[in-house]
Amino acid sequence: MDGILFLAHRIPYPPDRGDKIRSWHMLKHLGGLARVHLACFADDEADAAHLPALREAMAGSLGEAHVEVRRTGRLKAGLQALVSGEPLSLPLFDSPAFRAFVNPLLASGSVGTVFAFSSQMAQFVPRGAKPRFVMDFVDMDSAKFAGYAEEARAPFSWVYRREAAKLFAFERATAARADVSLFVSESEAGLFRSKAVLPAADIRAIQNGVDLDFYDPAAEFPKLESMGGPLIAFTGQMDYLPNIEAVTTFARDVLPLIRRQRPDARFAIVGRSPTEGVQRLEQGENVVVTGAVSDIRTWLAAADVVVAPLRVARGVQNKVLEAMAMARPVVASPAAFEGIEAEPGRDLIVAKGTRAQADAVLGLLDPQVAEAMGRSARAQMERAYRWETRLAPLTDILAEPGRAAA
Repeated sequence: MDGILFLAHRIPYPPDRGDKIRSWHMLKHLGGLARVHLACFADDEADAAHLPALREAMAGSLGEAHVEVRRTGRLKAGLQALVSGEPLSLPLFDSPAFRAFVNPLLASGSVGTVFAFSSQMAQFVPRGAKPRFVMDFVDMDSAKFAGYAEEARAPFSWVYRREAAKLFAFERATAARADVSLFVSESEAGLFRSKAVLPAADIRAIQNGVDLDFYDPAAEFPKLESMGGPLIAFTGQMDYLPNIEAVTTFARDVLPLIRRQRPDARFAIVGRSPTEGVQRLEQGENVVVTGAVSDIRTWLAAADVVVAPLRVARGVQNKVLEAMAMARPVVASPAAFEGIEAEPGRDLIVAKGTRAQADAVLGLLDPQVAEAMGRSARAQMERAYRWETRLAPLTDILAEPGRAAA
């Protein structure tokens, strides 16, 4: 098989946040099929410094690599987008140096497939390029911005509506020229199909998996000492808007209802980069904001209940899969449950609204109920969510002829 060029908006290593988890497993799987060249951005110098560890983890299957720290700020990108009429996401992730690495590789004839991870990376795949073009949108990002617009006030609501419209037009044009377009769930793929109306486009779903050897309650990892009462945990990147909104609402509205019956209950907000607003939620022992932790399993294993009360969510929530793999009972909002293959009431609880979420958490503070649901959750992950099972269709996709060869 000819070489593969993998384009990503963030270096796919280490797999310690949602997008990196999927991109890393995609990259590693592709490396088992052919030699892979990598072009990606990094958030900062520390992020870029992970390239040697990534190369080692690829066990010799990684070829040429370009990792570039993204320098363009939102203000500059926003002005460029206003002038050009394109979505903000494109100039925010554009770079002459990036193109100078990608274009000669594509012209060399050594690349048989371009795999672009996240919509903004499609701008680096020229129209009419000879290699097969596989576009992994992951989520329908334009729908995410539309959701933000509904929640925000002016002028941000206008900014989000513009981004939703401009980005959808770009997503649609990209899917029209890609050989295959991928989404993280069938519900996400179905939403895009219904809005884009592209009968000739090949739009499929490849779901995320979970590392069941790592996220295993029987594995070796540091344990947390008891905090003296029931522990309710939320995990995630804490400078991400939907996560911020979720923990703020839970701490303000749901936790007080729980504490009326269980005054010893505590809420832990676990994840890197908490904003000032998230940090202000900390209330002595009642609400704990951890910031970055060395091993997320420590907190998952200690939690009596894991919550995912997101109002706005796209695709599949890795935080839910990881908690279920750790045999923890989960209370998820309908948005956080979207796209997950599990049976509500057996494998997890799906609850909408303040009162329903509080009641669900209180019900799971019964140890026998919690243990039974945790066992069921783990069993469902083992049945359906191993990465090798989830990514098997990717092997078939790369074996198919591209449009030009078909």
